[in-house]
Amino acid sequence: MELYELPRIVKDRKRVGRGDSSGWGTTAGKGNKGEKARSGGAKAAYFEGGQTPLYRRLPKRGFKNPFRVEYEVVNVDRLEAVCNDGDVVDINYMVQKGLIKGSKPVKILGNGELNKKLTVIADAFSNSAKEKIEKAGGSIEVLQ
Repeated sequence: MELYELPRIVKDRKRVGRGDSSGWGTTAGKGNKGEKARSGGAKAAYFEGGQTPLYRRLPKRGFKNPFRVEYEVVNVDRLEAVCNDGDVVDINYMVQKGLIKGSKPVKILGNGELNKKLTVIADAFSNSAKEKIEKAGGSIEVLQ
C-alpha cells in the first residue's frame, strides 16, 4: 500500500470559482445575476421587501425609564435553605451557592421564614426582609 492509496479522512474544501472543469466555475454555485449573486449577499432577516417594517407600523406605548435599576432578587426562604447558622452572606457567597448570577445589584425580599442567625450584605432590602433577618438574631448591611 502506498501513501496515495490511503482513504481520505479529511476532504479538501470546495474551492468555487476556479474554472469550469472544477464543476464550480462561472457563477460558482450562485446562479445567474440577482441580489444573492452579488458580494454582500441578501438583505437582513427582518427586511420586508421595502414595505414599512413591522417595528415601525406598531404603535409605541408607555414610557421606558432609562435610569430604572433592575435587581436580582433573593427571598429569605432561599437563604434559610442554603445558608448555615452564623454565616456571613455577601454577593460572592450567593454566587457561589447558585442563588444569583452576580451581574446585577441584589435585593433581599421577605418571602418565607428565616430561623437562622445570618449577617446579610446586599444592595437593597425590603422592609419585611429586614424584620425577618433581625427577628432571627441576624444583621443586615447595605452596600453603597
